[in-house]
Amino acid sequence: MKVFDGTNVNYIVLGEGSSYVVFLHGWGGSIESFKYVAENLKLGKKCLIVDFPPFGKSTEPKTVWGVEEYARALKEVLDKEKIQKFDIISHSFGGRVAIYFSSVYTDMVGKLVLIDSAGLKPKKSFIKRLKVAFYKLAKSFGFYFNFGSTDYNALSPHMKKCFVKIVNRSLKPEAKTLKLPTLIIYGENDKDTSVYMGKRLSKLIKGSKFIVLKNAGHFSYLDNFYEFKPLVENFIGG
Repeated sequence: MKVFDGTNVNYIVLGEGSSYVVFLHGWGGSIESFKYVAENLKLGKKCLIVDFPPFGKSTEPKTVWGVEEYARALKEVLDKEKIQKFDIISHSFGGRVAIYFSSVYTDMVGKLVLIDSAGLKPKKSFIKRLKVAFYKLAKSFGFYFNFGSTDYNALSPHMKKCFVKIVNRSLKPEAKTLKLPTLIIYGENDKDTSVYMGKRLSKLIKGSKFIVLKNAGHFSYLDNFYEFKPLVENFIGG
């Protein structure tokens, strides 16, 4: 379906039930990132899975989108499906959208699951700070080096602008306002959004439950699905 600026957003609905769970994938992912999970979790609810633009079968945004625009696009999908109350299961970038959405549309979200979620400024290592300083110095002399992440370098010029807008936005203020039941899950070996970030989120979201999955990385819900599965089923269904 087309949303507010003419961008096409693809989504599917799976399962049976009178209520909904909305799945929000990470940056560069698609419906396929969560389809296996939605099909194998016993939640007793319908599952709506979105392709965030420009991934999967969704088109590239026509304007520079940040977290706010992605949340607005999600709201239009939900309005089309006449979904007024639902739970969210989100991963990485999807967590950014979930945190912002839940802070704005406070009456729509029942329970929130954040898996290896992004949204806070990462703790920079000495090496990372040194690279940034070197890049800025080189740039001042007219030299340019490609220090961008793999995710960033794979994007079109337009989507790079979106990416920069997204990652420079801290959702700490929004996270502090959340009062809904929240389950925060991180992989112990996550190198993209570390356990440190999960602990910070847990402190910001009052009453949240924080769990670290063993032998799991950034895709902890797939790396350790058999531990992840009962945790989420009990949380969403309980």
